[in-house]
Amino acid sequence: MMIIRPITNNDKQSILDFATKTGTGFTSLPQNEERLLARLKRVLATWTGKATPAEEGYLFVLEDTDIQKVVGICGIEVAIGLDEPWYNFHVGTQVHASKELNVYTQMKTLMLTNNHTGYSELCTLFLDPDYRKDYNGHLLSKCRLMFIAQFQDKFSEKIIAEMRGMHDDNDQSPFWESLGRHFFAIDFSQADYLTGIGQKAFIAELMPKHALYVDFLTDEAKKVMAEVHPNTAPARKILESEGMRYEGYIDIFDAGPTLEAYTKDLRVVRDSQHRQVRITDPSNLSDSHTILMSNDSYQDFRAIIGEPHVDDTHISITLAQAEALKVKDGDSIRLVSLCKIGE
Repeated sequence: MMIIRPITNNDKQSILDFATKTGTGFTSLPQNEERLLARLKRVLATWTGKATPAEEGYLFVLEDTDIQKVVGICGIEVAIGLDEPWYNFHVGTQVHASKELNVYTQMKTLMLTNNHTGYSELCTLFLDPDYRKDYNGHLLSKCRLMFIAQFQDKFSEKIIAEMRGMHDDNDQSPFWESLGRHFFAIDFSQADYLTGIGQKAFIAELMPKHALYVDFLTDEAKKVMAEVHPNTAPARKILESEGMRYEGYIDIFDAGPTLEAYTKDLRVVRDSQHRQVRITDPSNLSDSHTILMSNDSYQDFRAIIGEPHVDDTHISITLAQAEALKVKDGDSIRLVSLCKIGE
């Protein structure tokens, strides 16, 4: 069975292994053991109530319990930009007009901002390529929304997700080559790595504070603005199906889009409900609708998907599913359709 659970100290090696597979542009899992283990320590401190508000974050793993193997990871940061600066570009518009010459032009601009400081962030989504099937990606991504739905008071009223932008197999980013390189004089992969390990001061030191005109970029750079890396396209589709949208903010390095939404408006947060558990024999379950289920525990959170029978008061699940969720007959669990109707 595939289950979601909080990360533990025993998962150290899995995190280190994932970091070797993510590739350039995946800054939340850098190939830096010290940085990754420090994050694990910070996350574990969050669950025990020992982290400061600026440090709070969560990591969950997807485990194949049949072979006791961790095959995926995902995370939530409670409030970005409080401990380390948070930068992105806002794509805006500047108007140039002359009544005398009868000229009126609208030009897109890029402005360095910290506008998302304090927002919660969905991050660190990685799934082993061998498991990119059978709704595992949906479970890994949406389990975070179930956790947020259960513990809304711990998160910001707005939530974002940075999407990895376009770059090629040689770690060349058209956007970086057209813009970033002129100010930083380093390769995209090096800038990406420095950001991943928290060394962000150089951004404020070297990036211009005035508006930059998009028309001055190369055509290749303009084409990739707000576009995602092919490997990230499924993750973007999932989040957009839950109500997240691109609102004009892009990454300053690879121009990947930032998706955002009011937390209360996310489908899982808005539509998930509670039902009382009724444990039954698998032969009694005939529903084919796939449901996302989670318990109500904070430190021992669990989430799975299945095809239970649901009525107005109860949810009928198997003993194996109940054990995976760490619930018993009569307990309450949260549930929602895994995908919105029509997907």
